[in-house]
Amino acid sequence: VQLQASGGGLRQPGGSLRLSCVASGSTFRDYTIGWFRQTPELDREFVAVVRAYGGTRLYADSVKGRFTVSRDNAENTVYLQMNSLKPGDTATYYCAAGRNQILSSLRTARTYSYWGQGTELTVSS
Repeated sequence: VQLQASGGGLRQPGGSLRLSCVASGSTFRDYTIGWFRQTPELDREFVAVVRAYGGTRLYADSVKGRFTVSRDNAENTVYLQMNSLKPGDTATYYCAAGRNQILSSLRTARTYSYWGQGTELTVSS
């Protein structure tokens, strides 16, 4: 499966932005899709995930209540709606796909087999 992330940009603190991850090349609904973020100072960090087959969602504590992940299987797309943005959300955001459905493993980057190219978010006044 190929993934294309988009939607990054510059926002002021408190602003909102929606990232998209479009998948192609395989049966999208069979894949769990995760969002991770990375900065030059930090390793790739789990942000959110929406599982295949029923769409269970998990969030990092740092984004819970502010970010919402959703999927549209008809459009082969997963969205990450980000509200109440903070400077600490500044990062390159990646979407990733995998077939693993075990909840305890979905926060780990190595669980995922396929990665998009990343889209950058800057939160600054």
